[in-house]
Amino acid sequence: MSDSKLKKVNEKIAEGVTSGYKKIEDGVVGGYKKIEGGVVGAYKKVEDGFVDKFLTHEGESVEDAKKRLAEKH
Repeated sequence: MSDSKLKKVNEKIAEGVTSGYKKIEDGVVGGYKKIEGGVVGAYKKVEDGFVDKFLTHEGESVEDAKKRLAEKH
């Protein structure tokens, strides 16, 4: 094989490897974002439930209680 053919083959291999890494990266990042969204969503549900049960005053919404508490700190 000549140098130019070797160079072309090496470039095709490099493109394939780069493409493979990109697919893996996209899969990992996508999986992380799904997990992060689930964890954050679950935390917010627990937080809202806690605020509703223990920190709201009579007739006050959860959002109003959060605003009131944020102003104090």
